[in-house]
Amino acid sequence: MDPFADDPDIQRAARLAAHLPGVEIAFWYGTPALKVGGKGFARVKQPGVLVLMCPLETKAHLFETEPRSFFETDHYEGWPALLVRLDAIGDAALRHRIEVAWLQKAPAKLVRAWEASLPR
Repeated sequence: MDPFADDPDIQRAARLAAHLPGVEIAFWYGTPALKVGGKGFARVKQPGVLVLMCPLETKAHLFETEPRSFFETDHYEGWPALLVRLDAIGDAALRHRIEVAWLQKAPAKLVRAWEASLPR
């Protein structure tokens, strides 16, 4: 039995990450997560909220331009991660943020393979 089958948040994230090589659903900090090469890049914080890795230089811009979708708590201040309100973000935007998070953690070999598969 799949322990993640009943979690719609991780199922949505996994569906949007299915095109990325090496992605697996696992537990990270005790919650359902997406990992690549054993490293977490997305996880369910609580129902309806996803933690995504995010370059620090991008976070402030996202908070400013899309405060309904992206936020942080004191715990994540200064860390390359942000919180996403899943009911406030469409699939295309979430897919992009998942790709950015994956790029931060994926082994270079997987990144090169994925980039080589992209249409030119």
